[in-house]
This record gives sequence, structure tokens and C-alpha cells, in this order.
Amino acid sequence: MSWVLLVGLVLALGVALGLGCLRRVELRRMAERVRDRDRAVRAGSAQAQLQYPVVDLSRCLGCGTCVAACPEDGVLELVHGQAMVVHGARCVGHAVCERECPVGAITVTLANLAQRDDVPALTSSLEAIGTPGLFLAGEVTAHALIKTAIEHGTAVAAEVARRCVDTRGEDLDLCIVGAGPAGFACALEAKRLGLRSIVLDQELGPGGTVAKYPRRKLVVMQPVELPLFGKLDRHEYTKEELVELWQRIAREVELPLRTGEVFEAVERDGQAFLVRTQRATYRAKHVCLALGRRGTPRRLGVPGEELAKVSYSLLDAHSYQGRRILVVGGGDSAVEAALALAEQPGNEVTLSYRREEFFRLRARNAERLQRERDESRLRVLLKSELREVRDDAVELVVQNGVGPVGKTLANDEVFVFAGGVAPVETLKRSGVSFDPSLRPAPEPLAEQGTGLVPALAAAFALALAALTWAVWHADYYALPTESRATELKHELLRPGRGLGFVFALGASALIVVNLLYVARRMATWKLRWGSLQAWMTSHVATGVLAFLLALLHAAMAPRDTVGGHALLGLAVLLVTGAIGRYFYAYVPRAANGRELRVDEVKLELGRLTEQWDHAHWDFVERVRAEVHSLIEATQWKSTFFGRIAALWRGRKQLDATLARLSAEGRAAGIAEERLRETTALARRAHRAALAAAHFEDLRAVLESWRYLHRWIAALVVLLIVLHVVYVLAYGSVSLEGVTP
Repeated sequence: MSWVLLVGLVLALGVALGLGCLRRVELRRMAERVRDRDRAVRAGSAQAQLQYPVVDLSRCLGCGTCVAACPEDGVLELVHGQAMVVHGARCVGHAVCERECPVGAITVTLANLAQRDDVPALTSSLEAIGTPGLFLAGEVTAHALIKTAIEHGTAVAAEVARRCVDTRGEDLDLCIVGAGPAGFACALEAKRLGLRSIVLDQELGPGGTVAKYPRRKLVVMQPVELPLFGKLDRHEYTKEELVELWQRIAREVELPLRTGEVFEAVERDGQAFLVRTQRATYRAKHVCLALGRRGTPRRLGVPGEELAKVSYSLLDAHSYQGRRILVVGGGDSAVEAALALAEQPGNEVTLSYRREEFFRLRARNAERLQRERDESRLRVLLKSELREVRDDAVELVVQNGVGPVGKTLANDEVFVFAGGVAPVETLKRSGVSFDPSLRPAPEPLAEQGTGLVPALAAAFALALAALTWAVWHADYYALPTESRATELKHELLRPGRGLGFVFALGASALIVVNLLYVARRMATWKLRWGSLQAWMTSHVATGVLAFLLALLHAAMAPRDTVGGHALLGLAVLLVTGAIGRYFYAYVPRAANGRELRVDEVKLELGRLTEQWDHAHWDFVERVRAEVHSLIEATQWKSTFFGRIAALWRGRKQLDATLARLSAEGRAAGIAEERLRETTALARRAHRAALAAAHFEDLRAVLESWRYLHRWIAALVVLLIVLHVVYVLAYGSVSLEGVTP
């Protein structure tokens, strides 16, 4: 017994130590994610440009599937056991997180759609509202993905084919403007469907924006079906591979492509449209505008910008060597161009960006940029603006702590990546409206709740059906086990015969289906059949039904056997699963709610800084820094018992800190009203952070339910296997009263 106690104590302490270390690592990671989100809010990358994910905290279970599935790094992270949007600006609308969420807690939508005047008003079939027959496809609709563009183009051609019952006459069935991914797919589908169509593009071949990417740039895609070709199933292509593929397809299918046609406008002419380019006019019954969204490059409007050395795109960095180069911009295009140019021999590259931090970069670009800066191969000037371009130099203005300072750099080449001017005016002249009131009202993104009531209703219905069956055959199930052998229903309802055996097979099959949910969730297995949300629903339904069938298989009288223990395990599994699925989301939601309140207060403190006199800015910054230090010590660096103690001493520490800061503020001449406003915000931030910390501790305790659920599931599977082995070994005679 002494040996058992000693070994048990060592194992228990080892497990406790391991869990404590893991908990500290988890808190450090979580603290870094919260700090990363703070940096994203300050830099502006927390706010999405077009599409972004919205997390329903009332449903999110913190399984992390969305974080693992997102192709873009840093968009989503787990904080307090739930998904949180960190870098919303990095979202490009893959919507993989939405499809992979097992509980439907994420929705990918367009940002500020009700107020935006740069998103066209379209019907569900991509037709311009108010101009029948005029369609838009691809990036011009505010959807950025190549996959989406191809799907748009294919859908437009299919819709036109549905409307074109009679394809005779002189007018074209469809005129497509733009040979990018959307226009190219639209033309291929139109060809496949037998439409008389034409494709117009101002460039010399298909590709659109992709053809203008830098040399050897990787294009990340999702698998998509391309008409007349088949599935593009690779996730990465180089720009050259993709453009060459499109060119080859265009030649093989004899696509009616007219290059060098600069689009000007679309006009209605009776029942048809006139599409005008700089070369000719085309008449068609339907028009698809797949112009892209970037339009013409945005100019800076500075002296010397018209010089030949100023460019707005970079096709081949290898052609620039031994040059003094300035790259202007802060997006991925600017950073990728600067990195590519810095790799060429003899180049001296400077990257100028007007903000104090890059906020839209993909994680891999941010890492490469930091590495090049650390190794002094690339010079970065933040908070700087180009003011003049000269033949051999450029003039910049750099903001520092004192004020703007002029800076002159010797220069041979200038690349400007300031984005593009969307072709809004051109589209308006063509009959496309951007009036937000005309767009269909988006579905309100309100919290849906945990879904507990529908689940309880379904479980109640299944349990009621099982109870009805048991009551119907109560004359058998109510008998003592030893008296059942003489009953007529014994051969039908006994565990090893008739329906009793069918119940066993049904319960076993349902358990196998139930476990397939785990296989579907595991990213390493690459199983993608069916949506994860449907699998989660089946996981819950099959779990409940398997238990009920197992109970009926046991003839409502489970014994103290391996099968009986498996049935008990199934019951416990149902309870722990219900807690994990329907109740676990509450505490993380509360913690994240407090975390968001801390963010709101920090933003309010930041706005105070903007409202106050410049001389008093440092006071608000000191208050924010002191409170942040207290929050850090309490929320992330302290232990569980330390946070318990903080309930007693936290307010005293805060009171002392704020009293000292208020005294300093009065000495500096700050008005009493402003002091009260600042300290009140500081108290709110500290209180919310402390509440978040305590909810996090409670969440960590509840997390044990998830592990308990998994280990009980493993134990139940083991007991079922042992039960089957027992049955096969001893035969059907021993099946009386035994459960699966």
C-alpha cells in the first residue's frame, strides 16, 4: 500500500506540475494575442477593408477549427477559449472559417455594407439593379478571390443562357468586358453553352490583374472548376503558370477574345446594349462587366510625378540592379516589390509609408520585411510622405517626436503602390448604381444563442419515442430478468436475438458514425466530405440515439458486466458532451466580453488624448501605461491564487496609483473635470480586466470537461470492443441482459 501511495503521489504531482506549466504557456500565448490585437487596433488592421468574419460568441466552442482552416495568418486567434478577429484587414473572403465551423458561429460578410457607396447594387444573379441585362462579376463586386471571380463569371453566363431562348439575329448574346478570372470563366461558360459572345480586354491577352503581378509571384487559390477545362485543384500557381494556362485554353477553345480594346462605356439601345471602346462599338443583348476593382493607379499629386522614372507596378525586379530605389506604400504589393528589389545586386532600396505601422500585411510578408530590416538590406521610413520627385533625388517629409522633418534621398527609380481608383464613375455612366438603399438589406448579424432549445427538443423527441416503445412492451420490460425467459416476447426483445440484436447493431453503427466527426475535424487526415456543421449535428444526434438503442438492447435491465459499464459510460458521455456543447460557451463569452470592454476603454482614453491640449497628452499616456501595467500583472502574469488575492488588494493598488497620478495632474494644471474623466475610464478598464481574468480562471476549470469527455469516449470504445470480444468468445447464450 505504501508503494501505491508513493507512486500515486508522484504521478499526481507530476500531472499537476505539467498542467501548471501548460497553463502558464497558454496564458503567455493569450496575452501575446491580446497585445497583438491592441497593436492591430492602433494600426488600423483590426478593421476589415471589404470582407471579414464575425464571430457569434454565444455559439463559439473554442475548438480552433476556424483558426487552423484560415489560409491567411493572424486573421483569427483563440482568446479565452473562443475565436477572436485580430487582423480583420488580412481577410480576403476565403470563408473557409465559416464553412468549417462545426456550430455555425462565424459569418463572413462585407464591412459596413449599409453605408458604403463603392459597392454596386446587384441582385442575387449579379445583375445591376435598375439596368436589366447588365451583369457584374469578380472583384468589381467587392469580392476579392480568384475562385469567387470564376464562380461569378460562370454563373453570369449560365443566367444569360437561361434567358436567351432564341440566339438568332445580329446582336451578340453576351459581350464580356475584361479577360481576368471572372471574364475568362464567363467567356468559357458562354462558349460551352453555345452563346454568341465576345470578350474585350485592353491588354494583349487574358489574365487581368493577375497578369500584372510581379514575375514569379505565387498566386494562392482554392480548388475551383473552370468551364471547358476542368478542376484547378492546386493551391498555388506562379503568375506565369496561371497566365500561360489561360492563354493555352483560349487558343485551344478558340475563345472570341479581342485584345487592345480600351473600354469606355455601355449604353442602352432599345432591347440591346452598345458597348463602346476606343476602337469600335459592339451591340449585345447582355453585357458582363468584369473590370476588376483597382481601376487606374492612384497618383500622389506631387511635383515630378510625371517623370519617366516613376512607375506604378513592378513586373520584373531582375531588370533593376545597381539602382537607388524608393518604394512608396504600405500594402502587400508595396512590401513585396521592395523585398524583390532589395534582393537584386547593387540596389539601395527605401520603403516609405505614411503610417506609423504596417497594418494590412500578410504574416509572411511582415516576417520577411522584419528580417530584411534587421539585416539592413532594406531601409524603412515610417510616418513619411513623398513630397517631390527630381531627376536624381526625392524629397520626403518624415514625422518624428518633434515635428515634420525634410529628408532628401539620392534616387534613380520610384515605385508608387498607393492602390487604385475603383472604376466607380465609369460604372455609374454604364447604368450601375451604388446607392446603398437599393442593395438588398443584409441579414442582421445578431447572436443566435447556443441552439440549446432545438437540441433539447430533438433529444426529447428521441427519448419520448424510446419511452413509448418501452411502455408498449412494458409487460416484458417490467418483469424481473429471471422471469423473462418464459414470455412470448423474449425471443423478439432479448439482447441476443430479434430486435434486441438489431438494437445492438444500430447502436454500434451510430457510435462509428459518431466517431467519424472526430476524423472529419482532424486537419491531418484531409477528410473534407460534408460540412463540419452537419457532422457536428450528426455527432450530437447519433450520441443520443446510440445511448437509447443501447438501453433497449439491454432490455431495460443492464447488468454489472462490461456491456453494462459501457452503457453507463455512454450516459456520462452524453452529460459531459452536453456541457461541452451547450454550456461551455457561456464563460468564454463572458471573458471575451470583458476583454472587448477593456479595448473600448483604451480607445476612449486614446480619444481623450486627441481632445486635450498637446501639453497634457503625456498625462493621459502615463495613466494608460500605469493601468496597463496593473492589468498585465493581474491578468496575465499572476497565478490563480494571485488573482484571488487581487480581489482584495487590487482596488487599493489602483486607488493609490490614481491618487498619485491625479496629484501630478493637478500640479500640471489639468482641470478637475478632466482628471475625473480620465481616472473613471482607468477604473473601468481595470475592473473589466480583472473580471476577464477571473472568468478565464473559471474557463480553465471548465476546460477539464472537454478532456473528460474525450477520455470517457475512449473508455467507452474500449468497453464496447471488450464486450464484442466477450460475446464472440462465449456465444449468444451469454447475451442475456448484457449491453453493448
